[in-house]
Amino acid sequence: MHHADQSTDTTYATRIPSDISRPDRLLGPFTARQCGILAIAALVLYGGWWAGRPFMAPLAYVILAVPIAGATAALALGSREGVGLDRFLVAGLAHARARGQRVEAPEGVPPLPAVVPGRWSSAAGPPPAAMRMPYEGITADGVLDLKREGKAALATCSTVNFELRSAGEQQSLTAGFARWLNSITGPVQILVRSHPVDLAPLAEALQERAAGLPHPALERAARAHADFLTRLVTGGNVLGRQVVLVTREEAAAHGGRRGAGEARVVQRVAEATRALTSAEITVRPLDARQSVQLVAAACNPESYGLPADHAKGDLA
Repeated sequence: MHHADQSTDTTYATRIPSDISRPDRLLGPFTARQCGILAIAALVLYGGWWAGRPFMAPLAYVILAVPIAGATAALALGSREGVGLDRFLVAGLAHARARGQRVEAPEGVPPLPAVVPGRWSSAAGPPPAAMRMPYEGITADGVLDLKREGKAALATCSTVNFELRSAGEQQSLTAGFARWLNSITGPVQILVRSHPVDLAPLAEALQERAAGLPHPALERAARAHADFLTRLVTGGNVLGRQVVLVTREEAAAHGGRRGAGEARVVQRVAEATRALTSAEITVRPLDARQSVQLVAAACNPESYGLPADHAKGDLA
């Protein structure tokens, strides 16, 4: 008589902390920002009705006010990727006012020489603007100085194949990750970024080392794999995924120690390295050179490959 193993049907529960950065609710489900937007809109609509009631019928004003009230409610209550629509609108207006092309020019963009004809300048369009990087400097430990936003430290994380694990292993991994989440004492961001991967050096290395393999079959397999990588390069863009852990510390208050924030973000990366070991996640802190490469990749992802020190990851 055979007994079915019911161990895989066991249901496990793990407590995951809520979003500690979520704004507090002031009135029912509304935050203070949403209450402010709705209150201002209500006052404006009421003021419009009070000013227009001598010469406008109430029904006509209601018909006029309904679209305005609906748009204001959508602006106050709607969100996209966790960001309110009002902030998206402000960011869109700032982007529309800014110049489209930005270049790295700390000393400023010089004007065109006087010998250039005016029609050439008009045909070239508006001149580019100098790029203002979001950080002011970087320490030897790779800590970014975010000016008024404080300090930030970067680290890369390995990935875990969760679906192929048993129920007990999944529970263990989830519990380890939850313990780290519950131990967080400051702002943390987990960024999953895609970037182009250049496979040509790897294909060339396989071709060069294939002749030194001890068996002809291994040599043929290595050359076939090199040809496959070459076809991938010529067939289209190959993208890789990189998981980046960012710890941030708020700017020091007036009179506080300037280097305290740097030590705290480095310490929190070290704590994440130890805590995520139970979840089988390897955290590698980035030094100054690697942090600069990562920031440069974020500014210009089309011409950047994965650093040689952190070339391991998932291909998409």
